[in-house]
Amino acid sequence: VQLQASGGGLVQAGGSARLSCAASGSLSSFDTVGWYRQVLGKQRERVAQIAKSISTGSADSVEGRFTISRDNAENTVYLQMNSLKPEDTAVYYCYARQSYSGYSVWGQGTQVTVSS
Repeated sequence: VQLQASGGGLVQAGGSARLSCAASGSLSSFDTVGWYRQVLGKQRERVAQIAKSISTGSADSVEGRFTISRDNAENTVYLQMNSLKPEDTAVYYCYARQSYSGYSVWGQGTQVTVSS
C-alpha cells in the first residue's frame, strides 16, 4: 500500500483547508491512521490520529481546529483544518500503521503555508 497526500497550498490566516491521503490499496488492515507535520529544522509533531476507530492524539495546538476522519470505502484519510494560523505552516505527512505488527507506511508530504 502506498499513500498519496494532497490538498496543501497557500491559505490565508483564518481560512480552511482539507488534506487528503489516498491509499493505493485497502486500508482495512491498518487500525491506526494519522497526520504528522514538520517544520524545517524542528522536530516532527503528531497532529491527529485515529486508532481503532477512536480519534486520539490531537496536538494541543490544533485542538478544536483540526479534525481527522477516514473513509474506509474510499481508502482515504482526511484532515480538515479550520481557523488556520501562520504557525500551522509545515509539511504535512499522513501515515497508516498496523499496531499488531508495527508495519507502517507514509505519504510523501504536502506543504501547507498560512500567510498572515
